[in-house]
Amino acid sequence: MVSTFIIALREGLEAALIVGILVAYIIKSDRRQLLTPLWSGVGAAIISSIGLGFILSRTSGGLSDRANELFAGTTSFLAVALVTWMVFWMKGSARFLKTDLQGKVDSALMTGPLALAGAAFFAVIREGLETALFLYSNFKTVSDTRSSAIGLILGFTVAIALGYLIFKSSIKLNLSKFFRYTGVALVIVAAGVLSYGVHEFQELGWLPGPDAFVWDVTSVIPKDSILSAALGGTIGFDTTTSWLQLGVWAIYLVATLVPYLAKPRERQLTPA
Repeated sequence: MVSTFIIALREGLEAALIVGILVAYIIKSDRRQLLTPLWSGVGAAIISSIGLGFILSRTSGGLSDRANELFAGTTSFLAVALVTWMVFWMKGSARFLKTDLQGKVDSALMTGPLALAGAAFFAVIREGLETALFLYSNFKTVSDTRSSAIGLILGFTVAIALGYLIFKSSIKLNLSKFFRYTGVALVIVAAGVLSYGVHEFQELGWLPGPDAFVWDVTSVIPKDSILSAALGGTIGFDTTTSWLQLGVWAIYLVATLVPYLAKPRERQLTPA
């Protein structure tokens, strides 16, 4: 539940802020007639994202056990790659996001309403497709899908509410700190998804050491228990964790969090 809440909150608020920037710019420039193509593009992006989630779920359900392991492992690696890239992209681009989006709106308006709908679609679809893929991969790591679904709904609800309140200037949120902290949380969740992908490839026989466990605490924490589901969905804990899973999990966390949390270097002026 916690992991899906974090994913939905972070990605949902990013999408909500993008839509809010676009809507505010159109209203401010007194071109309200363009809100219809804008919302059409946003709606198409949301439907496409939901469609991807449906396709992933249906594809997985119709595969053999071995093919499902390959599919789950591959999508896990792809989801981790996308989320890692997006976290770093947001860190470097957040300051220029508003200007960039407004520039895209101005460029689209030279072509027509359809181009504006396309600009809105592509601005939102990036978040939506990434969210759909990451949520699908995260759902595979947990056993309690009901609580995960509740976390997903709550996360999107809070994200939409925050986005609306920020748009209306009802609240002021330190977005820099918000995205920084939620970025760390996403990286931790992604490490768990990566560990799950390693496990699936071990089951396929493509990676070594599936039975070389660091620990096996199944007798103490059953795999279908609430505690196991909570730990698995947040930090990637598995009651039977192999050395390779633990090693990849730890290496990814260090290799990602160290540069992510590092302060950007200030440019030094050379004396003339």
